[in-house]
Amino acid sequence: MKSDTIHKYEKAVVFVLNLDGWDLEWTGENYEHYDAKGKTPKGHDCVIEMKFRNKYYEDKLLEKYKYDKLMTLDSKIVKLYFVADPKGNYMFWLNNIDVEQYNNSVYAPVTTLWKNNKTNKDVYLLPESESSITNIYLEEEREESIWKEYFEKREKNTNRFL
Repeated sequence: MKSDTIHKYEKAVVFVLNLDGWDLEWTGENYEHYDAKGKTPKGHDCVIEMKFRNKYYEDKLLEKYKYDKLMTLDSKIVKLYFVADPKGNYMFWLNNIDVEQYNNSVYAPVTTLWKNNKTNKDVYLLPESESSITNIYLEEEREESIWKEYFEKREKNTNRFL
């Protein structure tokens, strides 16, 4: 996935969550260790790291490096990990998960965007059962891109003002 596509998805998640009572801002281009920050619907400070996968995996991969960076933030900040894949969306409340039990190592690209160089990475393979919020798509919904309707409406509204 290209970075501009990932950024569109991140912004879309922030937009949708804000409709549901969150108060988030997208931080994706700042190369922080999270993609959004702000407040939960209950007013708690939070950060969200997001991943968008083209392929479904039962366990959701979180790099130990990213987890460690998130956990260096103030303990009062809610640390969330959002994963979207072809089967659904998953939100993990990292503050409340004992991730060490899911410790693993995988041979993976050095970065998400540059797939040529691979290395062994320490990761946590989080089971879906640890997700605090889970939205599973119905089979007929999976045939099209999960964000297709959102981007079509946004494009229509944007073009209306040009």
